[in-house]
Amino acid sequence: MMCHYYDTEWGMPVREERGLFERLSLEGFQAGLSWSTILAKRENFRAAFAGFDPEAVAGFTEADVHRLLADAGIIRHRGKITATIGNAQATLALREHGGLSALIWSYKPEQTPTPETLTEVPTRSAESEALSKRLKAEGFRFVGPTTAFALMEAIGMVDTHLVGSHRRGSSGVAFSNQPG
Repeated sequence: MMCHYYDTEWGMPVREERGLFERLSLEGFQAGLSWSTILAKRENFRAAFAGFDPEAVAGFTEADVHRLLADAGIIRHRGKITATIGNAQATLALREHGGLSALIWSYKPEQTPTPETLTEVPTRSAESEALSKRLKAEGFRFVGPTTAFALMEAIGMVDTHLVGSHRRGSSGVAFSNQPG
């Protein structure tokens, strides 16, 4: 499951609102947990959160919060659930100002990291700190700098595949320091 995700999806560009909202939500739920836990529950999350349709999730009520808290197929954390609903509302509000994609992708760095070992893979950057701050200013929650960086990796905005890896550069997003 993890290998398939990393070999086919992780690090590939995502620019559509729903895809970005899903990844942002899942990264928020992942905080403090392993990614394999989230990935194993991904389909349950999709069912529970209306396919991560921001318009549908933005309309969730307290009854939906209670439904989600009772759903053993997802992470039952009230703060993360209510943050996801609030983040959907913030996503809709951004439509008047270019949208979620324009906001997130405006923080794409000029250069991407060039780790040669796993210990050199960063967990945050100046851009992820700035993105986190901006998302919070727009009303998003569970979007700290580490979560923002993980999102940037997941959507192909930064490439933290090791130099020499067969996946390095697979996003097709050009960087000025991209080897090869």
